[in-house]
Amino acid sequence: MSGAAPKIAMLHTVPALAGPLTELAAEVRPGARILNFVDESLLQDTIAGDGPPPHVLRRVVSYAAYAKESGAAVLLVTCSSIGEAAEQARPFAELPILRIDEPMAEQAVRAGARVGVLATLATTLGPTTRAVERAAAREGVAREVVPHLCDGAFEALRGGDPARHDALVLTGFRELAGKVDVVVLAQASMARIVGEAGGDVPVLSSPRSGVAQLA
Repeated sequence: MSGAAPKIAMLHTVPALAGPLTELAAEVRPGARILNFVDESLLQDTIAGDGPPPHVLRRVVSYAAYAKESGAAVLLVTCSSIGEAAEQARPFAELPILRIDEPMAEQAVRAGARVGVLATLATTLGPTTRAVERAAAREGVAREVVPHLCDGAFEALRGGDPARHDALVLTGFRELAGKVDVVVLAQASMARIVGEAGGDVPVLSSPRSGVAQLA
């Protein structure tokens, strides 16, 4: 219908991210209708399979179809663990599929020669590390990526203990910060620690830059 508000779809695997990311999207695209798809099983199956199994790719394609049928112009996948499945789904989708962490990776390779990647899940650490490496290749620059896994932090957050999650992430950050020029937070759920991190090393998180793609 002429003059109807544009629609933007987002696919989440962590229910708690839907609210804050909807607020960010509303800032970027005032007046747009935000459609949230939440499917925790996509992340659970990816963790169990040590990476996205084939059916996760098929379901991302399905969510893109749902988004299209609902009138959305784009689908933003907000889970870095299934980011590579999102990329693989693009040729099969009738609307653009965006990864929330791609802009962050591009910023990271411009920020320094040694890029630290901090994650609470092994299934996110690998995809984010590869995203940074691909961004460096696109820019034609040599970058060393230093990955660091915060063992136990994701389990703490899933178990309802965000304070322990934050403490473990901050510990991991401090261990990593002295070795690199910039630190990348691999998961949107880690962005809460940015304000507490401090220090002289830039810290990049995916929510704001990732949602800014919707503009």
